This record gives sequence, structure tokens and C-alpha cells, in this order.
Amino acid sequence: MSLQESSARGFRAYTAKHLDDLLRRAGLDDEHRIRVRAVATVLPFRTNAYVVDHLIDWSAVPDDPVYRLVFPQPDMLPEADVTRLAALLRGDAPNAEIQAVAHGIRRRLNPHPAGQLDLNVPHVGDDPVPGMQHKYPETVLFFPKQGQTCHAYCTYCFRWAQFVGEPDLKFASNDVATLVGYLKEHPEVTGVLLTGGDPMIMGEPVLRRYLEPLLELEQLESIRIGTKSLAYWPQRFVSDPDADDTLRLFASVAEAGKSLAFMAHFSHPREMEPPVVAEAVSRVVSTGAVIRTQAPLIRSINDHPGTWASMWRGQLRMGMVPYYMFVERDTGPQDYFAVPLARAYEIFRDAHASVSGLCRTVRGPSMSSTPGKVCVDGVAEIAGQKVFVLHLIQARDPELVGRPFFAHYDPKAVWLTDLRPAFADRFPFEPAPVARRLSA
Repeated sequence: MSLQESSARGFRAYTAKHLDDLLRRAGLDDEHRIRVRAVATVLPFRTNAYVVDHLIDWSAVPDDPVYRLVFPQPDMLPEADVTRLAALLRGDAPNAEIQAVAHGIRRRLNPHPAGQLDLNVPHVGDDPVPGMQHKYPETVLFFPKQGQTCHAYCTYCFRWAQFVGEPDLKFASNDVATLVGYLKEHPEVTGVLLTGGDPMIMGEPVLRRYLEPLLELEQLESIRIGTKSLAYWPQRFVSDPDADDTLRLFASVAEAGKSLAFMAHFSHPREMEPPVVAEAVSRVVSTGAVIRTQAPLIRSINDHPGTWASMWRGQLRMGMVPYYMFVERDTGPQDYFAVPLARAYEIFRDAHASVSGLCRTVRGPSMSSTPGKVCVDGVAEIAGQKVFVLHLIQARDPELVGRPFFAHYDPKAVWLTDLRPAFADRFPFEPAPVARRLSA
């Protein structure tokens, strides 16, 4: 099999052109393979030899949870769409025709949830600033242009639209000067999150060009890096040629008086089993960085309280801080992965109850929705009504943070938009209805 390979660090990436050979390794029949390939024309596929050789149990495919984390499944998209694309692939249709059909399907999958290209994008005057989001007053997200890929793609990723090769679905920037200028004009911003993709796909010299200018800003208290690298390529901090230089760069953040928060994504306990992961975690923590862990709750992969309890305990033992359980977002193959909110709360509650207080730093289940991060606190009966109890962990309007509100109980609801307010005519983040003017 031909591989994309960097001989300097031993990293080997598998992309869609390798997909059929990898599926043969799993012993999947022709029909199954072509339907997987059909889904991969719509949703992005990328993995690497470390994930394939060390994390996936190939004897348990297609039910193995890590396999399902990185390989498309035939039922991730509507059956009619998959059948149509599979027919085009069987008939060796021109790539332009296949991509036109795939493009139409992508447009129906809500590629930019929570107003990512509208509500969150900062402006200087009337001009949008590319590659930045400013959803909460104190936090700006920045998408480094060189970090808009990952060591491997998660099939549930809510940023899947960044990776499908359509320019109008991407947002990224390499203009650090504009970022710094924007921050100086907005002294209320105290934290910057570098995200993507995965910023840790960048080598140390490139990462340094983004980090060092931020260290000069007195207003900044924290720098966050969102990454899956500890799970999918821990060698980045152990044996890569620039691993030591990267750790020295991390240490310089603490030396500058800033907090470096390493936002690590772990979706299943198996991702933490290889010894190299513990070594990578130890090396990152030694720089003064704090590793906080988070992941979405995803059906067929981690929708069991024991799975989460095992992850949180393991993370605590390694020196990481459990931080968030997210609800699968309203984008991409949500119908495939979504867990009803009522069940999500039960999973969180049971996992939370079975771990020590040191693990209970974790929050959730949380929906990263348009108004903010909405947490499902529980189910209660109030005034004869069964309701969800909710609150905003974070909000566009800081006045709403921490204030409880209620929604009618719906056992099938999977997202905020499925809920109806209880004991009120609107949710607290919804605008009041405009009063009608009485005619004279």
C-alpha cells in the first residue's frame, strides 16, 4: 500500500485513496466497502498508522469503538444518498459528477452550527476578520492556517466542513498581526484558543510564530490549544524531531506569566492505554501546562457511564483534569451519533456518582449551542410537570450564566432546538416578542 510518510518522524497518514485497502483488512465485503467509500465522498477521512496498528481491534471491526471513531459507516448518511453515491462509484462516474452530488448532501448537514460563519466572526468596522471567532466576551478563537488538518479525523467532528476541500466552508488565517491588533482593541478578551483542525499538527517553528506574539499582551491571562494529538499521535511530544523544542515553547508561556491550557480530546479509554500516552502527558505537564480533557457523548462509541468513569479515573491518574462531556452537535451525521438528552443526563449522572471528588471537575452534558454552552442539570417534577433543569455554563450574554431555566421533558430530544420552554413563554436567551402597536 502506498503511504504518505514523513521519514523524519515516522508519521504515516492514510487518506481516502487508501480506504478500500484498509476495509479489506477488516474482511468487509464489496457492498459494505463501496457504501463506506460513498460516505467518504461526503465526510472527510484521514487516519494514521499509529491509530490503525495500536488503537483499533481489527478482530472486532466494524463494532470496535476506535474503528467507528475514525472510519465512516454506511448508515452515517440517509440511505438514499448513500445508494446514489455508491451507484456513481460502481459506474466509475466522473469525479466532478460525484463531487457535485456530495456537495449537495453536505449543504443539508448544517456545516456551520451555532453561527460559526456569521454570529461569531469578529469585524473591524464592516469587514469580517477571517480565521477568528469571538463568541464570548472574554475569549477569542483563532484558526491557524497551517493547523487546518489533524493527525486523524474523528467521524463525529463538528468541524468536519473544514476538511472536505470546499473553500467556502473553510475559515482560517495566518495573519497573527491582525489577531494581536484585534485583541488590543478589545481589552475585555483575556483568553485565546488556538483551534482548527489541530494546531499540534504544526511544527514548532510555525507554532512559535502564533504563540510568541501573544505572550507580549498583558491583558491575556490564558492561552488554550485544542488538540486530539495526545490520543492520535502522542509521539508529537516524545519522539518527534521537534518534541523538545515544542515543550520548551510551552514552558515559555508559563514563564511569561500566562496559563497554558492544553484542551485534550479523549473519546474512549483505549486511546489512553499505550504507554507512550502517559509519557507524553507527563512531558506536557512538566512544562507548567494544565491538560483539561473533553469529548462528546457519542452513540455506539462511549454511551455508557462505565466508559466515562474509566476515562476520568485514568485521566486523573495521569495528571489531567476532566473538564467537559459535550452533547453531539447538530451537524454532520448527528442522527447517527446523537444520544437523547434524557439518556445523556443519566450517563453523566451515573458516571459522576461513581468517581471521586477529584474527577468531578467535569461538567456536562453540555450543548455548545448558538446562545452558549447549555448544561442539562437533571430531570425533575415541578408543579406536576416533568421538566429538564438547565443552565448556561457560558453565554453570549454574561448575565445569563448560571441562572437555571426549564424545558418540557421530551425523551426523544437530542438538541436545544428540540426543547420547549416550561413555566415561561420563551427561554431566557430568546428575545422578547415585539409588542404590537395599537392602532388609533
